[in-house]
Amino acid sequence: MPELIAQGILPAQRWRRVLPPNEPVEMGRATRTHSVPWDNRISRRHVQMTLHDGRVNVVKLESAANPVFHNGAQEDVFWLKSGEHFVIGETTFTLTFDRAEATLDVPMPVSQQTFSHDFLERVKYRDADRRIEVLSQLPDLISSATEESELLTRVVNTLMEGIPAAATIGIVRCDRENSNETEDVNLNVLHWDRRGAGSGDFAPSARLIGEADGSGETVLHIWQVSQRATDSKDAAYTFDYENDWAFCCPLANPATVGWAIYVAGANRPSVTPVVKPGDQTRSFDSGSGTPDLQGDIKFCELVGSTLKNLLRVKQLDRRQASLRGFFSPVVLNAIAHRDPEEVLSPRECNVSVLFCDLRGFSKKSEQLAGDLSDLLQRVSDALGVMTHHILENGGVVGDFHGDAAMGFWGWPLEGQNSAGQAILAAKGIRGAFAEFANDRQHPLNDFQAGIGIATGLAVAGKIGSRDQVKVTAFGPVVNLAARLEGMNRWLGTEVLVDEVTARKACVETLEGEGEPQALFRLLGTFQPYGMGNFVQVHELLRDQSAGSESYAAALQSFQAGDWQNALSKLRTMSTEDQARNFLESYIHRHEDTPPEDWNGVIRMRAK
Repeated sequence: MPELIAQGILPAQRWRRVLPPNEPVEMGRATRTHSVPWDNRISRRHVQMTLHDGRVNVVKLESAANPVFHNGAQEDVFWLKSGEHFVIGETTFTLTFDRAEATLDVPMPVSQQTFSHDFLERVKYRDADRRIEVLSQLPDLISSATEESELLTRVVNTLMEGIPAAATIGIVRCDRENSNETEDVNLNVLHWDRRGAGSGDFAPSARLIGEADGSGETVLHIWQVSQRATDSKDAAYTFDYENDWAFCCPLANPATVGWAIYVAGANRPSVTPVVKPGDQTRSFDSGSGTPDLQGDIKFCELVGSTLKNLLRVKQLDRRQASLRGFFSPVVLNAIAHRDPEEVLSPRECNVSVLFCDLRGFSKKSEQLAGDLSDLLQRVSDALGVMTHHILENGGVVGDFHGDAAMGFWGWPLEGQNSAGQAILAAKGIRGAFAEFANDRQHPLNDFQAGIGIATGLAVAGKIGSRDQVKVTAFGPVVNLAARLEGMNRWLGTEVLVDEVTARKACVETLEGEGEPQALFRLLGTFQPYGMGNFVQVHELLRDQSAGSESYAAALQSFQAGDWQNALSKLRTMSTEDQARNFLESYIHRHEDTPPEDWNGVIRMRAK
């Protein structure tokens, strides 16, 4: 694959980038991929390069201020062949067709040594100040890289700066297919570079990479000088004979599985191999030259550790970002610090469940029957309002049912003021839709929300079948919240809650010590449709209504069976009070007389 090498006046001012075939690529100080930020003589957009049939057409752009020199002459349009270069400012750009591919066609090393992490920790640098200076710049260099290709380029440049003996450095990936055999390993070169402006293929030893990957520790190989390409009996080897030694440092990390750093150089250290009689296994006396390489290997491991940890953080960030659409922040936070299987495993807990349904959907769907995309957008926006307030108040979005959303509190973290948080979410949703109703231009001004909240025991967590699961809550309390939400249609109310929720929300405060979190009034004892239990139902008020005391007195007479007295008290209230109207209508439907089996419970029907 053809590559362009950029080299400034400093060793670190360098990159090696692939040129895609038949695809124009712009190069300058502010271009996306082939940028040269270190040279202020290069314009933000300076040249355009296009690869055709093994040559690169280079065209100076109109935005370029300074000239482009090719073959010592100033040119605005020219063709670049492999090995040729052009110059802009103080930066040289060289085209190369070097190949990069790991090979098994490598002679056996005369020396092999494995370096454990514990051993390297005890190694002391000879030039500690210089190494520390290079390492101190590394976090900023690699954390500011926006793309992986740029990140790998900067890491290789840092290694070149920190390991003067290295002639070639590459980052490779070792893909094993359920095998420990080197021959069954697929090796890919992710990025590589060589020191200076030299050219030539990069053919790292597959044997060395495989041994380092298999052991999980850095492995050093040293070859004999006689085994060079000039040696006729070894001329068949495809291995890179410019180098006498190489070591491979594996990067064991979930984000860099099979990754390794491969470093090779000349000037072979003097070592004496020691071979066990009758055995091909080799151990080596490190001799006088190895301490220099020990510092290089330790430096390489430190750079590698920084790289793999950064990539791991980025991997977790991407994974968390991809899960945000599936898990609420409170769940993501829990699984970030604990075993996800433990967190998501279904368990019994006390939760507060909120059901919120969209009012006006049926009417709007008829009006927008010819524009379903618009209808879908409006419903999505309305559901977004619901989920926003559920999540903002620490809840978990458990499910969607058409134009309705369900949220719950009390899981995965127990000890929350689940009822109080659910009430705050309900108040937020109700307030948002009230604002929409006052804005005639708002796309949601025709919609209202009905909300039901219940508190009790449920099973919460990852629930479902073998084929599909979701994080939600399950149990009678969920059904009760849904029934309370549906009862708003009958009673003309907006938010209904059960007795447990009202009591807990009144006792526990979120908005400040001693301040009432919410105001409720008891609407009566009901048997929700499809349920056998009786429930004391409370309405979440917007403010302290003047008719609350009158309603309470009327309800007391109503439940006691004194319906005439109840009617007289109801007639003192405003007819704009929908709960008052419901109770009066209920009495009239029964001809103003309680049934013989009257026990004060209002039995709801389907609507």
